[in-house]
Amino acid sequence: MKTFRLVAVSAFLAAIFAVSAFAQATAAKIGLIDTRFFDDEKAGIAKYVAAMNSLDTEFKPLGAELQTLGTNIQALQKELQGYQDILSKGGKVPIADADIQKKLESLDKMQREYKFKEEDAKARYQRREAVVMGPIRLDIGNAIQEFTKKNGYLLILDPSKDQTGIILGLDEAADVTKQFIIFYNARPATTATVTK
Repeated sequence: MKTFRLVAVSAFLAAIFAVSAFAQATAAKIGLIDTRFFDDEKAGIAKYVAAMNSLDTEFKPLGAELQTLGTNIQALQKELQGYQDILSKGGKVPIADADIQKKLESLDKMQREYKFKEEDAKARYQRREAVVMGPIRLDIGNAIQEFTKKNGYLLILDPSKDQTGIILGLDEAADVTKQFIIFYNARPATTATVTK
């Protein structure tokens, strides 16, 4: 019985040493690139930042229009709430019921207009964002592949996409975000440019 145990333990230890030797022979280099830093104004990817800024500039007037409409809605809601408060305390409202009804209709119309414009703005932004950012994202993806091969990485992970919390420990040397951004910004310009 003791001989059987000794043989089993020996086989187990031999298997562990074989796996350990195999792991050392195929030491995999793994790196992290945190894509959240790509849009950093100072230390991010210049082309990415420029494209995002152009999108913001393009949609700024539409955002201002929505903000103005939203402010008008809030002001009218506050006015109508004031009348409601007066009525609830048994007071007399200083304007006619017909005028209050017109204000309620105006509020309803503005709210519908706001909702329509907001949904339209979101759809337009998503379409435009795909046109402007799509080629840049594709170029960044290709550059990540090039960076991975050039620097001998087996795998590059993006911790910003880790929703499961799998990364429990990390050597800071594995984070190659800054190195990649420098690598990308130093590359010659490609066809991935901002579309007007």
